[in-house]
Amino acid sequence: MAEECTHDCSTCSANCGSRQAAIEKEKQNEGSNVRRVIGVVSGKGGVGKSLVTSALATVLRRREFRTAILDADVTGPSIPRAFGLKPGSVNGCEGGMLPPRSKTGIEVMSLNLLVGEETEPVVWRGPVIAGAVKQFWTDVVWGDVDYMFVDMPPGTGDVPLTVFQSLPVDGIIVVSSPQELVSMIVEKAIRMAELMKIPVLGLVENYSYVKCPDCGREIRVFGESRIKETAKRYGVPLLCRIPLDPALAKLSDDGQIELLPEGIFEGAADEIERVLPIKND
Repeated sequence: MAEECTHDCSTCSANCGSRQAAIEKEKQNEGSNVRRVIGVVSGKGGVGKSLVTSALATVLRRREFRTAILDADVTGPSIPRAFGLKPGSVNGCEGGMLPPRSKTGIEVMSLNLLVGEETEPVVWRGPVIAGAVKQFWTDVVWGDVDYMFVDMPPGTGDVPLTVFQSLPVDGIIVVSSPQELVSMIVEKAIRMAELMKIPVLGLVENYSYVKCPDCGREIRVFGESRIKETAKRYGVPLLCRIPLDPALAKLSDDGQIELLPEGIFEGAADEIERVLPIKND
C-alpha cells in the first residue's frame, strides 16, 4: 500500500493490493436483492451503536419496509441477543446460508448465530474477520431487503474499511455520546467516511440526558453536549438524542427490542426515508 494512502483507489495510480481488492464491490448472493445498505458506526465502543442499529431496523419494519441487519461486529456481537435469537439458529440451502428472522420479520446474520455458545470468544486476526464479514454479504441468501443496516465494530480499522470498499454502502450513521473525547473520535469516523466518499446521513447522540421523573427536567449527566457543533461543522443533520434510560437497556437485554416505544427514533427513520427512498419496482 502506498505510504500516503487515502483509500480512494479511483484517483490512485499505485498498483498495490488494496487497490486491486477495491476495484469492484463484492457481488451479493444470487438469492439476495438488497436495495439500500446503511452502515452504523462509532469512533469508540460502548456508545450504543447496536441499540441504534436494532432500533432503526425495528422502526422501519413497522413502516412495512423489509429490513435486515448484518452484524459486522464479529468479536463483540450483541445484535442476536437484542432480538432474542439463539446460537445455532442459522439454516442452509443450496444457495447459501439462510438468516434467522426476528419476531416481526427482521433478518439477522451474526457470528453469534453460528457458534455453539454466545459467550464463545472469537480469537481471529483482522483479515480473517474481514473475510467473514464479506461472506455475510456473498454467502447469505437475504432475499428481498429494502434497508440493510450493517452494525460495524468501533473505530476506523480493518472491518469498517472492508465494508466501505466491498459493500455498496449508501450512507452511514455515526453514533456518539456527549463527552468531549468522544466528539473528537466522532470526527475521525466522519473524516474516514469522507475519504471513502461515503455520505454521512446524520449523527445520533446516546446517553444525552436523564429525564427527572418528578419534574421532567433534562439532566445532562455527562455534561454539555458538543454534538450540535459537530453536526454543523460537517453539514450533517443531528438525527436524534437518546436519553439514558434503563428501560431501553432492559429491552435489549431481554431480547425484546421490537417492543421499543415510539418517539425517539422516528425522526431518524424519517430522514433515512427522505434521503434513501425506496421506489416501487
